[in-house]
Amino acid sequence: MPVVLHGPAYSTYARSARLALEEKGVPYELREVDILKGAGQSPEHRARQPWGKVPAFEHDGFNLFETFAITRYIDEAFPGPRLQPEDARRRARMTQICGVIDSYAYPSMIGKVFWQAAIVPMQGGTPDQAVLAEGLPQAEQALTVVEGLMAEGDAALCGGAVSLADLHLAPVLDYFVMTEPGRAALARRPRLSAWWGRMGQRPSMVKTRPALG
Repeated sequence: MPVVLHGPAYSTYARSARLALEEKGVPYELREVDILKGAGQSPEHRARQPWGKVPAFEHDGFNLFETFAITRYIDEAFPGPRLQPEDARRRARMTQICGVIDSYAYPSMIGKVFWQAAIVPMQGGTPDQAVLAEGLPQAEQALTVVEGLMAEGDAALCGGAVSLADLHLAPVLDYFVMTEPGRAALARRPRLSAWWGRMGQRPSMVKTRPALG
C-alpha cells in the first residue's frame, strides 16, 4: 500500500508530514512540487489540494490534505511509536500548540523573520526592516506562549514522548534559528532551547533537513 507525499523538501509543512512518517517507520515517496515556481497551481496539483498548497497525501487510494489531518492519519493508520498522548488533556494541549504554530508562529517566524532575514538576501535582495520589526515581536510571543504551555520537567512539548506538536514546531524553528534574531529569541527561553537541543538532533530531523542555497 504505497504512501506518496506531494510537496517540496523545503516546505516546513511537508517536512512535518515526513517527520511523522519517519518517526513511525513508514516507507514513502516524496514527489516534489516546487510551489515557489508555481507548480502548486498546476491543474494536477489543484486536483489534490484545491488551494495549491502543500503537502498532499496519498495512501492506497485515500487522498488527504491539511498537515495536521495528514499527521494524525499517519499516527493512527500505521504501527509504530504513538505520536499523540493517550491522556485527553495532553492530547488537547498538543492540538492547541499545533494551532498556535499555524496561526501565530509560522506567519511571523517564517513569513516575516526568516523570509526577510534569510531568503531575501539569498535571492540578492535587501530585507524589509519594517516587516522584520513587525514580525519579530509576534515570533517572540509565539515562542513565549509555547514554552509556557510546556509542563515543568517535560522532555517534549506535551509530555515525555515526542508528539505531533513537536513535529509541527521543529521544521519552523529549524528555519527560524538560521537567523540571528531567531537564535537570540530562542536563547532567551531555556526550556524551549533545551527541547530544541534534543529535537534538532533526532534522526528524523537530520534525515529530512533540506539543503538551502
